Amino acid sequence: MTPTAKRDPAATAGLTLAALGVVYGDIGTSPLYALKEVFAPDRVPLTPDNVLGILSLVFWTLTIVVSLKYVVLILRADNNGEGGLIAMLALAAGAVRDRPVLRRRLLVLGIFGTAIFFGDGVITPAISVLSAVEGLEVAAPALHRWIVPLTLVVLTVLFAAQRFGTGIVGRFFGPVTLAWFAVLALLGLPHVAAHPQVLVALLPHHALGFLVAHPGTAFVALGAVVLCVTGAEALYADLGHFGKRPIRIAWFGVVLPALVINYFGQGAMLLQRPENVRNPFYEMAPEWALFPLIALATLATVIASQALITAAFSVTKQAIQLGYLPRLRIDHTSVRETGQVYVPFVNWALYGCVVFAVVVFGSSGALASAYGIAVTIDMTITTVMTFFVIRYAWRLPPVLCVAATGTFFVVDVTFLAANVVKVLEGGWFPLVIGAAMFTLMATWKQGRALLAERLRDEAIDLPSFIESIFVSPPQRVPGTAVFLHAERGATPFALLHNLKHNKVLHEQNLFVTVVQHEVPWIGFERRMQVEPLGHDCWQVLLNFGFKNDPDVPEALKLLAQHGVQLDDMETSYFLSRDSVAPALRARGGRGMARWREKLFASMHRNAAAAADFLNLPANRIVELGTKVEL
Repeated sequence: MTPTAKRDPAATAGLTLAALGVVYGDIGTSPLYALKEVFAPDRVPLTPDNVLGILSLVFWTLTIVVSLKYVVLILRADNNGEGGLIAMLALAAGAVRDRPVLRRRLLVLGIFGTAIFFGDGVITPAISVLSAVEGLEVAAPALHRWIVPLTLVVLTVLFAAQRFGTGIVGRFFGPVTLAWFAVLALLGLPHVAAHPQVLVALLPHHALGFLVAHPGTAFVALGAVVLCVTGAEALYADLGHFGKRPIRIAWFGVVLPALVINYFGQGAMLLQRPENVRNPFYEMAPEWALFPLIALATLATVIASQALITAAFSVTKQAIQLGYLPRLRIDHTSVRETGQVYVPFVNWALYGCVVFAVVVFGSSGALASAYGIAVTIDMTITTVMTFFVIRYAWRLPPVLCVAATGTFFVVDVTFLAANVVKVLEGGWFPLVIGAAMFTLMATWKQGRALLAERLRDEAIDLPSFIESIFVSPPQRVPGTAVFLHAERGATPFALLHNLKHNKVLHEQNLFVTVVQHEVPWIGFERRMQVEPLGHDCWQVLLNFGFKNDPDVPEALKLLAQHGVQLDDMETSYFLSRDSVAPALRARGGRGMARWREKLFASMHRNAAAAADFLNLPANRIVELGTKVEL
């Protein structure tokens, strides 16, 4: 897609328009609440100097964090054309593969960032839709009591519609978001034209002067200023969908100018009418435009929320395939786009948390305290990962690496510190969600490692076992048996049980191990490795990237290149379904706490069937159970 876009201006224009809706929906709705939160009571006093200082901070935050950090630097760190925190984690972990201690720490850091992302996935729909619907109390104050109920209705419809996929709705994302950015600029322009003195805030000395003159106030303000860059992670996360060029064109050509004009328009209006500080975004609009603007804002926030919900599905799928989450039911909502997926469990879990956030916090102002901390944690982790990528993968000089990421790290940590002080005001909420997700992911990863260790302890070497059974060969039956086993070179328990109970062996036997790699895509030319074991038996290794859909029957068609012919109707798939139980007594070594063993056993028991995950035909599957004690 990206190479075509580079050659074809029409394709570039189409991708740029699509990127507006998917990539910039979140950051594009931040003018609804960012300045309102900066000048909220008990934060920053509304004075002319403070307005210019805040506008300068907003402009230079957009410039440093988004333009320089994400658009210029981080978009270069693509993992085979893919972006996002998991892709960055895979790049960084691969770059320090020869440093195991550092690699483990980076993996923990990256998985924690991924866990925190789910907290962001809860806050974004809640604060975005709430902030849009709150325009009703500007247009008609008597409607205040309907804000939360209407927000819940909009969110319920949004989450209920997820099962139909985003393909049809997605076609309208770009045009609607383009209209939204046009409206942002049109709202701000008259106010900037009427008070052009606000343009002096483009000079950095206003931001620096504000920081130096009022350090305490400025520190509090930074906790709200960071709201203007919420959604910046989406630039990198959606790299694989659109490519660098359309994302950069959309940012510099449409998004950045519209945001700056709107923020400066709000500032110009506040200089003239400070009483409008309760909701400066909606107060900019003429009275006749309020209800249409509320409708458009609500639609824009739904699009922003949709993009993040879709990202949550994608991240979940990638985490499952990297072994950090148990298998979940994943529905493909498009026959042409493999990236369009729907994960029912994640959808309704997110919905429950979003409803909780809306009901408990009740306003975008209360949610703003919860929002910043999740965003700044992920921004900081991305900067740390970027350092290790450019130092160890790109092998740039250490001084250049520190210079390239050090400034961003200082900015990120400053914003993070300004938000940490708001933990008790609401920042605890995404941290609780992130901690819960991190516990689940770490427990699943360690539990799978312990399970594999236990199975290895009891395993029999496969080549030796094959030779031993042909000393006195069992009866052979027509067809092909495919034995799925996690450990290459070990004898599958399903084979042992089949021989024990059925006392037969198929004419052809394939011992297949599926391996998920820390790269997004693996092509068909590297999909398969085959090792003959004799007696019409083969050991097969299937390689998939974390964005590939594991399809074992499709991959096994490549065996024809190795002289192995399969008849679909004569092929049976044998799986061992492990039943996990916590250890009855304490074990030495790398065991887990008993509560984590019970948690892992529950996750393992409720995981979706491996047959569905590997796309095995339901009418040709044989499952044989095995009980394993951790």
